[in-house]
Amino acid sequence: MPPLSTLDGLGILITGGTGSFGRVCVRTILSRYNPRRLVIFSRDEMKQAEMADELSPTHFDCLRYFIGDVRDRDRLARAMRGIDVVIHAAAMKIVPTAEYNPFECVRTNIHGAENVVDAALAAGVKRVVALSTDKAVSPINLYGASKLAAEKIVSAANSLSGTGGTTFSSVRYGNVLGSRGSVVQVFQRLIREGADSLPITDPRMTRFWITLDRGVDFVLSSLMTMQGGEVFVPKIPSMRVVDLAAAMAPKLPHRVVGIRPGEKLHESLTADGECFSTVEYDDCYVVYPDIAPWTPKIERAPGGKLVAEGFSYASNTNTEWLDSAMLAKMVA
Repeated sequence: MPPLSTLDGLGILITGGTGSFGRVCVRTILSRYNPRRLVIFSRDEMKQAEMADELSPTHFDCLRYFIGDVRDRDRLARAMRGIDVVIHAAAMKIVPTAEYNPFECVRTNIHGAENVVDAALAAGVKRVVALSTDKAVSPINLYGASKLAAEKIVSAANSLSGTGGTTFSSVRYGNVLGSRGSVVQVFQRLIREGADSLPITDPRMTRFWITLDRGVDFVLSSLMTMQGGEVFVPKIPSMRVVDLAAAMAPKLPHRVVGIRPGEKLHESLTADGECFSTVEYDDCYVVYPDIAPWTPKIERAPGGKLVAEGFSYASNTNTEWLDSAMLAKMVA
């Protein structure tokens, strides 16, 4: 499939469109492009109403608000009529919630991905890009396992679409600064409330960090260049959580509370077993599909270099690290 140069004139649908990512993505698309129709698909009517107030339809005639759930295949199929591009951002994302409500997590993250694939194929959508997470790499919790399953569903969907049919790919990245429920928001709330300490799970813990703006930019650039089946991984900085707390509140002591069930000390954005199909570029890694009928990775990846055997892109061995000044700029 040739690269896209613009989203002008296209029908675009964003599942989970009222979430942290969806809201920034909608604003970014409206500021850069002139889509024919931009559909915000989510199940929260209040968030949709608030979003409609902020983005008045008198200024953006292309906006449409669809109440719906990715668990509902029929509603998705109806929403995708006349749609060219789908950005699938809807998911259950809170690790303890998924552990306590496993059936609900599976229905949303796994069956929801299947429903998005089926609806896109039926509607003749041209491109679908799905959001994933670093927790999908060697997962130890249900959220990560469900997103790994969703990645596999999305990549394998290319074999169902046939020549000239729908193209499917995924984007995988780490913790998002500014998203709802992030540790940054937790620390900010505790600092505002006058807490006498900040809770730290483990002083050794590291995480990848990305801003919402950069996450949206990376998803849109991946959407433009995708060929089908890839998992796109941005090169982003790491930071120890204890250093994050110290940067946000230098005078507050830390209280070690221990790692929660389902958490790792460090996260990875590629697994060592993926090294045979991972190509490095200047600003990202791309994990190419290694199942038929796709062509060899290097042939499809001009300008890229296959990573070394055993390579894993992990938060504790990353070569790019955040310092306090960089963090302050990103949070701002």
